[in-house]
Order: sequence, then structure tokens, then C-alpha cells
Amino acid sequence: MVKLLSFPLISVFFLIIFPLANSFDSHSQPHVLKSFNPQIIQAAKSCPYTLVIKTSCSSSSYTRDKISLAFGDSYGNEVYVKRLDDPSSGTFERCSTDTFQINGPCTYDICYLYLLRSGSDGWKPESVKISGRYTKTVNFYYSIFLPNGVWYGFNLCRGVSLSAIM
Repeated sequence: MVKLLSFPLISVFFLIIFPLANSFDSHSQPHVLKSFNPQIIQAAKSCPYTLVIKTSCSSSSYTRDKISLAFGDSYGNEVYVKRLDDPSSGTFERCSTDTFQINGPCTYDICYLYLLRSGSDGWKPESVKISGRYTKTVNFYYSIFLPNGVWYGFNLCRGVSLSAIM
């Protein structure tokens, strides 16, 4: 009798736990990260990533602000871009979509993304889409003006804090 009950209980456990472990809600609200110092890592292997950043139609008409980005996985692999924008090129104009090809350390499934805005113009990203050769495509939805001078974004890594990663 005990053996008959244990199989259904184990089956239910796996059906509930495993889908949750491999998915996350990137529609969570972004938040300020008070202490974050992105790592400049020289990886033995470099991987290509495509970033597609959509600027909200309710953003400032353009920004000259410095925009930095950091994303990574729950294993401590992190990609950091010190400055994404080029103020002379019209990057991050209202209602625009900008695509960046970058290289960085290889990651597993990306579960955190933070943006840093430095300047006085203001900027409201709508979404950031990250895809790579060795990772699943992930979307992060902001739709809020970024505060100035602080890392702002998402940590959707299950059960792992960024302080444990770094």
C-alpha cells in the first residue's frame, strides 16, 4: 500500500516543481538594486548575443544619457556593457527599436538584467529582448522611466541572490 501511494505523490511533486524551476515571469516589476558592481570578466570563451531594446512612445524624444547594461545567469556568468548608446546616432529615440550585437562570457539561461542610466535627459525603455546562440531568448518588460544613477531591473534567478552570484 505504501509503494502504491508513493508513486503518485512523487509524480505530483515532479509535475509541480519542474515546470516552475524552468520558467519565470519576466512581467515582474523592475526594482532598484542598491549594491551592484558588475564584473568585467575576461572569459576563455566568448559568445554572441543580440539585444533588442524598444524605447517607449511615452519616453523623452531622445536621450543623451549614458546607458549601461548587465545580465547573467544563476551560475555567476555575467555580460556587462559599459555604454550601449551612441548619442550622435539617434539611439533610444522615442518609439524606436534598437538592435545591438555584442560578445561576452557564455551564459546558461539568463535570469537577471539590470540597466543603469546616467544623465539628465531621462529614458523609458519598454522592453529588452536578449537572445544568444547557447541560451533561450528572454524578454524583460520595463515600461517605466529609469531612475538616474542606480542599477534598475530584474532578478528572476530562482532561489539565488545576486550577492551569492558575485
